[in-house]
Amino acid sequence: MTDNNYTSKNIKVMKGLEGVRARPAMYIGSTGIQGLHHLVYEVVDNSIDEALAGFCDYIKVTITTEGEVEVEDNGRGIPVEMHQEMKLPALQVVMTMLHAGGKFDQESYKVSGGLHGVGVSVVVALSEYLEVKVHKDGKIYYQRYERGKAVTDVIEIGETDRSGTIIKFKPDSTIFETTEFSFDYLTARLRELAFLNKGVRIILRDDRTGREHDFKYDGGIVSFVEYLNQNKKPLSPKPLYIEAKRDDLEFELALQYNEGYQENIFSFANNINTLEGGTHLSGFKSGLTRAVNTYIKNADLLKNEKVSPSGDDIREGLTAVISVKLKNPQFEGQTKTKLQNSDLEGIVNSVVYEKLLTYFEEHPAEAKAITMKSIMAARAREAARKARELTRRKSVLESSSLPGKLADCTITDPSKTELFLVEGDSAGGSAKQGRDRSFQAILPLWGKMLNTEKARVDKVLNNDKIQPIILAIGAGVGQDFDVSKIRYGKIIIMADADVDGAHISTLLLTFFYRYMRPLIEHGHVYIAKPPLFMVRKNKQVKYVFTEEERDEAIKEFGEKGVFVQRYKGLGEMNPEQLWETTLNPENRLLVAVKMDDAIEADRIFTILMGDEVEPRRDFIQTNARYVQNLDI
Repeated sequence: MTDNNYTSKNIKVMKGLEGVRARPAMYIGSTGIQGLHHLVYEVVDNSIDEALAGFCDYIKVTITTEGEVEVEDNGRGIPVEMHQEMKLPALQVVMTMLHAGGKFDQESYKVSGGLHGVGVSVVVALSEYLEVKVHKDGKIYYQRYERGKAVTDVIEIGETDRSGTIIKFKPDSTIFETTEFSFDYLTARLRELAFLNKGVRIILRDDRTGREHDFKYDGGIVSFVEYLNQNKKPLSPKPLYIEAKRDDLEFELALQYNEGYQENIFSFANNINTLEGGTHLSGFKSGLTRAVNTYIKNADLLKNEKVSPSGDDIREGLTAVISVKLKNPQFEGQTKTKLQNSDLEGIVNSVVYEKLLTYFEEHPAEAKAITMKSIMAARAREAARKARELTRRKSVLESSSLPGKLADCTITDPSKTELFLVEGDSAGGSAKQGRDRSFQAILPLWGKMLNTEKARVDKVLNNDKIQPIILAIGAGVGQDFDVSKIRYGKIIIMADADVDGAHISTLLLTFFYRYMRPLIEHGHVYIAKPPLFMVRKNKQVKYVFTEEERDEAIKEFGEKGVFVQRYKGLGEMNPEQLWETTLNPENRLLVAVKMDDAIEADRIFTILMGDEVEPRRDFIQTNARYVQNLDI
């Protein structure tokens, strides 16, 4: 029975960092893999703030063999003297108290990413232990914390001829779902920071594997755009760079168009990747659209056109990086994915408009290439609109608005359903017979799949191999795609383990990445891994995925009388075998398609499916040694 007496005894006051440990997601977004890596970003952001203030140009991040992360910089070092108000060493105040730090003192940091002053103290709270060493004024100072509490005093442990801070921590396994750090996750963020802070050297080292990256870009965000476009065909020799200063605002923009059809824009505020954009991004888009349309009007380029370019048309093939640095950024929440400073939009809009018009006047060849590309995109958009209408009319006419080859499932709850995209009619037929009809749908694929890396959206919508996939998934495509409307929680690519199968898988992944990216971002895409061998002796049967596993199974059964079948394709399996090995959730092996690094993902899709041959050859030669059991 519930006690109805609600008194002062029911009011709990959490001291120190207890509140952070009780509700960690409020501070770092989640206790999953993203929240885990957010701890590293909070520590690194402090070093970056030292770089922004002009006192640091070297940062090293190390993943240790013990599962710790160590962040070292050559900044000024956190102050260690006694804090007059708190009667504790300043180092301990910074490390163990929320809303304490130099970010609130306008003289120490004019611009800061860690604005809220909760960063490093949250890391202390959520770590099994954290150790800090401060090199300052010729001395080395040390303190250790365990689960949010200092367990040593600030002590002097040696002498030094340098300055800086070294923080090493191990996340608390009782709080996080996983405590294993990803080299690739960290690579993405640290590469960004190196681009955004020209001249700062950032090293990432993984002692578990020996992998290491050494980032330093003297060109800043211009180097960033060149990196993003390095395997594409640009429309101008160099990226356009725009910078402006207004009071406490610093604005930087680098942009370059390429011959492709994808928009690739990254926005940052005080070095933080604003994944959901904000006023700086909307200001840029408005200024760009105004500038291009003004130039088109002044040059009278639309006299014979029935359509005029929209913002989406104008951004086709655009690669851009926007970076703003301001004193008092207003973000949505602690994880800071959207910037909300209202005055920023008009400032950025005006700067971009004026600078772009000047650029167009001074570079008529580039201006013509960009504007004509926008007009072509507008034509394609109109063709795509007609294709969508045709697709919708076709959907209404067709039974259940679904493609004829789709064998649908009976359950309609997406959280419980699966769609298998199966290479070939033969394997598709076996899959239809072998599946569990209640929750597994089968869509056979046939013929040559379109390379969507080289196609505008109108060609994609009109393609008879892709239309059935769009209809089956049921959530639209491109700008209209809405991940909340998907009909299946798992989209599973099932192709042969040979060169053709690998090509089909890559074509499908390219399509999902370019036109249904939220499917990948939200973890809905998988690749089925059918076995390569069946090993049988009498009634004993084992399905295995590698030659080593095959040899082990032969030894286990005894070599005499053992029958081995190698599956060269899915079509060689009967329905029962396909269910047992590839469809049955209890036995099958699925590979989840993740996107830890959007920049690297974009680069690799461009290499694999774009026009440039040389980068693709280099990629294949570099990575061929990692391929296993590919049947050529």
